[in-house]
Amino acid sequence: MGRAIAIANQKGGVGKTTTAINLSACLAEQGKKVLVIDTDPQGNTTTGLGVKKNELKNTIYEMMLGKASFEESVVRGVAGGLDLLPANVNLSGAEIDFIDLEKPHYILRDKLKDVRKDYDFIIIDCPPSLSMLPINAMTTADSVLVTVQCEYYALDGLSQLFNTVNLIRSRMNSALEVDGIVFTMYDSRTNLSFEVVENVKNNVREHIYKTIIPRNIRLAEAPSYGQPINLYEPKSAGAEAYRLLAKEVAARKL
Repeated sequence: MGRAIAIANQKGGVGKTTTAINLSACLAEQGKKVLVIDTDPQGNTTTGLGVKKNELKNTIYEMMLGKASFEESVVRGVAGGLDLLPANVNLSGAEIDFIDLEKPHYILRDKLKDVRKDYDFIIIDCPPSLSMLPINAMTTADSVLVTVQCEYYALDGLSQLFNTVNLIRSRMNSALEVDGIVFTMYDSRTNLSFEVVENVKNNVREHIYKTIIPRNIRLAEAPSYGQPINLYEPKSAGAEAYRLLAKEVAARKL
């Protein structure tokens, strides 16, 4: 059964989508069978993998509502071999539309039950909130990977996120673990990035990945071309960092 990882942080702009796209692509590059799931109504993971979100007939939204099957919703073989369960603005109605469904916090888990065996990894990109969609991601996932931007207030919200993970573990998904913390947008030219890393290490007891994702112009450019960094600029520092992270993630045993 595929290892499902939700990439989460209630703060926006901390590298969740960048990590979802590039970690997935680098796992696939290493020969893993990977499904990427976009649970953000903005659909940035979808467009970042070269899929035109507004031209899709079916997305994760239609699948979760029961209007389309997984097979009718999944986009096969994007960006070098990934499968993508895409999202677009339709998903913005999820909070209202899903509430009357049976077991609304377990919809995604139940819809994926029969396909998890087909994948080595399922990477779920979560929106920056603690609402219905991230909760669905966490009831589906085996673990939560937390991205932390190397800037001021990096610790803000982390304790609440960990409390949410503990709450979901105690009430909804007893197997859920914190996979680890990944630092993103690290600028080696500044003392601030170093201080943020040390501050988090000193204040958080969770696993911290050794690989640190640098601030890199190629990483910022790649989504506008609909490609992960390992395809857009395979020799860049960003590509090398995500390859190393993919190896770490694949080797980690929870």
